[in-house]
Amino acid sequence: MCKVLRVSRSSYYKWLAGIPSKRTLYNQMLSDEIKKIYALYKGRYGSPRIAKELESLGIKASQQRVARLMKKHSLRSILKRKFKVTTDSSHKYPVVENHLNRNFSVDKPNSAWVSDITYIRTKQGWLYLTTVIDLFDRKVIGWSLSSTMYAKDTSMAAFKMALSNRPLMKTDSLIFHSDRGVQYACKDFVSMVGKNKQIIRSMSRKGNCWDNAVAESFFKTLKMELI
Repeated sequence: MCKVLRVSRSSYYKWLAGIPSKRTLYNQMLSDEIKKIYALYKGRYGSPRIAKELESLGIKASQQRVARLMKKHSLRSILKRKFKVTTDSSHKYPVVENHLNRNFSVDKPNSAWVSDITYIRTKQGWLYLTTVIDLFDRKVIGWSLSSTMYAKDTSMAAFKMALSNRPLMKTDSLIFHSDRGVQYACKDFVSMVGKNKQIIRSMSRKGNCWDNAVAESFFKTLKMELI
């Protein structure tokens, strides 16, 4: 019978004795680890991120395998939430062209920075988080958390921190990209950025969030996983 079914005798006897296979044992171990990670991140992680977490722990498992085990144990990532829009582009300040043009991959630091502002709900009420991200390594190099939407507390504060954390070299030519919000178009911000001739301002097209996809994606991940 073993020859007909093409299984080894040892596997057959293990099956008779009810001894689980190595694959079954590995899946049990994987399931336990998946449940731990799922609970740790409060159900916010789906199979792609859980697979990466497992990899960081030295545990081999494909995304498909993780997804299959999650489905088996009825583990689903939480649904996306809607968030308030912060961009106020209904102003009379001049806007600039989209010089970045969705070129989100750069080969050196200080080639392109992207910035955006979002709402964060806290026990004290709504606060406004502004970030500046260097597209080279996708690191947040400048940020500001404020209770007002004034440029001095948002775009200007985050930009100053970014320059402090990652100073421009004489040979750098930087594209600073944002949406068309008043915080990035107002005279105070434009004047501050304009003092450095190495910086080219860039803005998303009206109503097109994909032009600033990296900044948007960062906020989405932050809110879904940590807030």
